[in-house]
Amino acid sequence: MSAPAATAARERLLSLDVLRGLIMVLLMLESTELYARLLEFPDGPIHAIAVQLHHHPWHGLRFWDLIQPGFMFIAGTALALSLQSQAAAGIAWGRSFRKALRRSGWLFVFGVLDYAVRPGGLSFELWDVLTQLSFTSLVAFLIYRWPARWQIGFSIGLLVLTEIIYRWSRVPGFYQPFTDQHNIGNYIDWLLMRKINPDGWVAINCLPTAAHTIWGAVAGKLLISERPSSAKIRTLVAAGLVALAAGFAMDATVTPIIKRIATTSFVLASGGWCLLGLAVSYWWIDVRNHRTGWTFFTIVGMNSLFIYLFFEIVGGRWFTGYVGAITNGLMGMAGIPMVVMGLVSALAVFWLEWQMCRFLYRRGIFLKV
Repeated sequence: MSAPAATAARERLLSLDVLRGLIMVLLMLESTELYARLLEFPDGPIHAIAVQLHHHPWHGLRFWDLIQPGFMFIAGTALALSLQSQAAAGIAWGRSFRKALRRSGWLFVFGVLDYAVRPGGLSFELWDVLTQLSFTSLVAFLIYRWPARWQIGFSIGLLVLTEIIYRWSRVPGFYQPFTDQHNIGNYIDWLLMRKINPDGWVAINCLPTAAHTIWGAVAGKLLISERPSSAKIRTLVAAGLVALAAGFAMDATVTPIIKRIATTSFVLASGGWCLLGLAVSYWWIDVRNHRTGWTFFTIVGMNSLFIYLFFEIVGGRWFTGYVGAITNGLMGMAGIPMVVMGLVSALAVFWLEWQMCRFLYRRGIFLKV
């Protein structure tokens, strides 16, 4: 593909920036504690929606459990576009590999830094999504040139390996594959970090969830190929339905859907939703040419790394509380109910963070590694 053709391919995939922006907007709203405030409403429609905006406590699948898979899936799709552009520009594989290695290194560092500062001092933890992505994106890069069927086969191999690791563990106290605090993932965390996550997250999630990034890269290769758009959509939908069926079939028989340890059934089911989501957005935005009105999301999507680091590090440790102190103080003097104060404060934080992204977007400033 020539350089102009590669550029055109990127321009056709506005759906990628929109999806990435949508995911980041949802994460921004979560960081403002908006969903926690919604959960305070009594049982009813608002409370039911708020429940879906929190991770399932263990066995099951909620909407919020799809956000991290979507984040990693879209990273794979973006990788495909990036490598296509690099190839069109005549960049050798070795140079692309060094770039991918450097990017993975920075993602790992950012992920560790995100969890490093705790009230009790410094901490070394490997549960951040950027730490996971540093591994999955490098794996997806290394096998990117393989035929699609080999890439998919490799990803299935990772899921089989995960099943074996969990089911064959005989470590005393950590041989129950699907029990919180007593599985091999918890034990490996103890070996790596001398701690176990009280909420059940494990560092070796990067192994099975590499499938999400690999599938995203395969989907990206499909979307920038010369195949007719109708064939691309049919392929994405078919793959998504197969993955969904396989995931829920496994959940009903051999392996429960558990997001916190990224079981095989979870990876398949969530991956299926990612494929279907990409198919719908690609059809609506790029094929049906509904390309206007998405700026609200693309402003955030094009600076996803910056805003993620901001609300995770600055927002979580200072900014959100500072803005909340101002808004709550002003509303408190007016006698506004606490539940309303919480909602307004969260939306004020979100508006300010979105304005930061808008400021950077209008000046062409984008944080990339």
